[in-house]
This record gives sequence, C-alpha cells and structure tokens, in this order.
Amino acid sequence: MISFNEFTLDNGLQVIVHEDTSVQIAVLNILYNVGSRDEREDKTGFAHLFEHLMFGGSKNIPNYDEPLQRVGGENNAFTNTDITNYYLTVPATNIETGFWLESDRMLSLSFDPQVLEVQRKVVIEEFKQRYLNQPYGDVWLKLRPLAYQAHPYQWATIGKEISHIENATMDDVKQFFFEHYVPNNAILVVAGNIKLDQVKQLSEKWFGPIPSGKRPERNLPVEPKQTQKRSATVEANVPADALYMTWHMPGRFHDDYYASDLLSDILSRGKSSRLYNQLVKENEIFTSISSFVMGTVDPGMFVISGRVNNGISLHKAEAAVQEILTQLVNEGIEEEELVKVKNQTLSTLAFGEVEVMNRAMNLAFAKLSGDANLVNQEMTKIDAVTRDEIKRVAGYILTEQNLSTLYYQSTSTK
Repeated sequence: MISFNEFTLDNGLQVIVHEDTSVQIAVLNILYNVGSRDEREDKTGFAHLFEHLMFGGSKNIPNYDEPLQRVGGENNAFTNTDITNYYLTVPATNIETGFWLESDRMLSLSFDPQVLEVQRKVVIEEFKQRYLNQPYGDVWLKLRPLAYQAHPYQWATIGKEISHIENATMDDVKQFFFEHYVPNNAILVVAGNIKLDQVKQLSEKWFGPIPSGKRPERNLPVEPKQTQKRSATVEANVPADALYMTWHMPGRFHDDYYASDLLSDILSRGKSSRLYNQLVKENEIFTSISSFVMGTVDPGMFVISGRVNNGISLHKAEAAVQEILTQLVNEGIEEEELVKVKNQTLSTLAFGEVEVMNRAMNLAFAKLSGDANLVNQEMTKIDAVTRDEIKRVAGYILTEQNLSTLYYQSTSTK
C-alpha cells in the first residue's frame, strides 16, 4: 500500500505527496500529459524532441545538470505515446533545488536557437542509429501504420520521418511548449523523506506563480474497429526472419486490461509458457518468441513477436502460433497457469515498489486515470481475474479480423 496525500494549486498543477522517512533521499517526478499521440500528422516527433530540449537551459538556468549535480542529485526523462516524464533524485535536505530547477523550465525554456540545433542533431542521430541502421529497428515504423489507420498511435514516438524534426522551426517549438508544458497539464509527485506541509510550501513558492495555460482540447480520432486481417512484408539484411503479429486491445485503464496482460504472460512468460514450450523448445519453429501488451492509455496493441528458425517459412510459423491461440480461445486455460502468472505479476509489482522512485512514477501515471489510488488497487484487480475472463478476453482480441501481421524477411537467409 502506497500512502499519499494530494492537493491542487490554483494554477491547476496537481501535486501528490508520498512520505517515506525510512529513506534519506527525496524524488521529484513531474509528468506532462502530452505524448506523441498529441502531435500533428505532419509534425511528429515533437514530444520526444522536447524531452531533449528541456535539458538545454531554461529561463533563468542556463545549465540544468550542473546545479543538480552540485547538490548530489541525478535525473533523467522519457517520452512515450501518452506522456512525457521527468524525474530527479536528491538528498532529502536538498529537495528545494529540484523544485527550483523543474519550476524554471516549466515557466519557460530559454528558446536558444543553438540549443534547438544541437538537440535536433541529437534526435536525428538517434533516429538513424536506433530505428534506421539497426537490425529490426524499423519494425514499429512499419507495424504501427499497419495496425492503426486513424489514431495517432500510427506513428512511433521518435516520429514518422526525420524530415519532421529537420524542418521544425523555433515558432513550432514555442507553440508546442506553451500549449502543453503548463501547470494545468502536469502532475507533480514528491516522494521520500519529506513532509506534506513542506511540499505544500515549496509547491506554492516555486510553482504557484506560474500561470496556467489554455490546454488544447484533446479530440483524437477514434480507431475504427478492424474488420479484416492486414499484412505487410519487409525485406532487410537481418540475421533471421522475424514475425510480428498484433491485435487491438483495451487501453490501460479499461477493466479488461489486467486479463489481457495476464493472457500475454500465459502465452510467453517463462520457459514453461505455451508459446515457448511448444514453438521454441519442442518443435523448434522459433529461436525466440514473446508476447506483451503495449499498456497505452487509449486502446493499444497485444503483440506476439519472434525470430524464426532457418528453413521455416514465416507463414508456417504464423500458422503454428495461430494453432496455439485457437486452442486457448476454444478450451481456455488451466487454473495452474493462471495462478503461476498471477504470482509472477504480483511479485514483480511488490519488488517494483521497493524503490521510492518507482512509487512516485506509479502514482503519477495512476493519476492520469482520474484516481491516484488505482496504484493501490492493482494487486486486487489482478488477483480477481478468473479463467473465464481470460477466455472471454482472448475470444474477442485474438481474432483473425483483428490481426495485423508483419513478415520481416531476411535477405541474407534466402
């Protein structure tokens, strides 16, 4: 159980406080409710670009890292389809430095043209290295637009294409910042060896004077129900053929999310799981295989991916996966399978909560649902999932008309 208090500043900033006097550190996690789904189709990659720009100097602080390191702190950030999250850790006595740094870059970036050029080059190089010049790196650049026809999940967080970052102007940057990086679009979590009254005072002092902004209304296109199987083939110089299968599934805060997540674990978590045991160990169709859920706020993807053994066609590999899925949909699962994956998932959650930073991040993300206490309900929700629920969820997710398949063929094995 993660204990917490919460309050909201007059400018709309939501603040959550989690006290833990057993540690000597304090963490400050600020989640901005903006991700790649909030981008325009002709200007993608901006949310990720901003993650980089936010470390390039703010209105009154030319170097973010230097003052933080001086007080023994460290920091990082990440961007995904739904959020941009910044976090730092400091000795508890130096938590005000964190407030000072984060409030100043919420107030305004420096908008230094040189910083934009430097970070633009960094992001472009990341695009090339991780997505274009790495084996299988472009999978999600290919698979997302196959699975999504309308929703902005159809492009990856890095962006649709490099030119969108290359052509980003300072006016584009300013507009994106003042639309999304405002107090009323953020959730601040302060956790560790701190006190509620202390956090209230520091929040008012450092964030209170920042004016709220006019957030753009989020009116994202709804992805239409898929009615027939989609497929695409890619050829590249990669070590082995690979298969990527994806089905639409409920979003992170939907009641069926937990059953979907456990279903993915039943299929591939551990060497006794169905996919690994039958397709890697016994029949040697795949050299590796996994299934997972994307965990996105809006309806996301249930994914099965694997590297195929030499001499096995991708269509034969897909048929072998489908045979296992059909059996599961028709016959359901054993109680022993469900108990095993529940225990694994609950253990993972419990171990994750050992770190105060993880507790802070989980509180911030749970608050997106409208109720931060969701973080304390997850174990109960997971434990309540039944075999019948797993069978029902598998029945409506794992259908052929809901499937998009990417056949990733190796030119070197032909």
